[in-house]
Amino acid sequence: MADYLILGMAAFCAGFVDAVVGGGGLIQLPALFSVFSTTAPASLLGTSKFAGIWGTSVAAVNYVKAVRLQWHIIIPAGVMAFILSFAGAMTVTHIPPTYLRKALPFILVAIAIYTFWKKDLGAQSKRLHSGRKELILAVLVGGVVGFYDGFFGPGTGSFFIFIFVRVFGYDFLRASASAKVLNVACNAAALIWFGYSGHVMWILGSAMAVCGVLGSIAGSKMAIKYGSTFVRSLFLLVVSLLVVKTSYDAFLK
Repeated sequence: MADYLILGMAAFCAGFVDAVVGGGGLIQLPALFSVFSTTAPASLLGTSKFAGIWGTSVAAVNYVKAVRLQWHIIIPAGVMAFILSFAGAMTVTHIPPTYLRKALPFILVAIAIYTFWKKDLGAQSKRLHSGRKELILAVLVGGVVGFYDGFFGPGTGSFFIFIFVRVFGYDFLRASASAKVLNVACNAAALIWFGYSGHVMWILGSAMAVCGVLGSIAGSKMAIKYGSTFVRSLFLLVVSLLVVKTSYDAFLK
């Protein structure tokens, strides 16, 4: 019972953080690996995806109600993210992400430094592209980050947020809202693969999903209430924690 309480608390916290800036897996996955240390990693990844997609979906709905999204960008990016996330999940069964694992901490450090240095980054929305160029960029972003999510995964939501802020000129709140919709597409694609291959613990995942949904509701409401400044601050904190976690996994573990 203590193990399930720990996992429930982890799922709530993961849902809260993921609803605001992504990175919920930083909390949820280590908890699962700690409690079920002898279980196949694929089953823990599949269970985490199943638990997380419900909270991510609820957060996406809350954002859609409160934030005006650019659907002409989100839909094509989401379709490409879904397709290539599925391809990434299949690819990782044949090619281990060894080199990407070692490069990830340096990429995250660069993102954190850039965001911290640019004090006005993501404070206000300012459309940077339009027409065909904007559409092509959306498809590329959805495809590249979607494949990364299926192939490896840590920090996917944070990558989406940073790209929407830096490349498309969104403020942090709108970028977070857009990222949630794309996260749902990525998670759904990966979940189809994990479910098909029998790597989901459905009962445990359902219990964690309830806690994750509660956390997502709280997180998305706080983000909407306190706006881009709050999202930016939590974004920097989560990216910093991701740097520590991915560095440990890549070089010390």
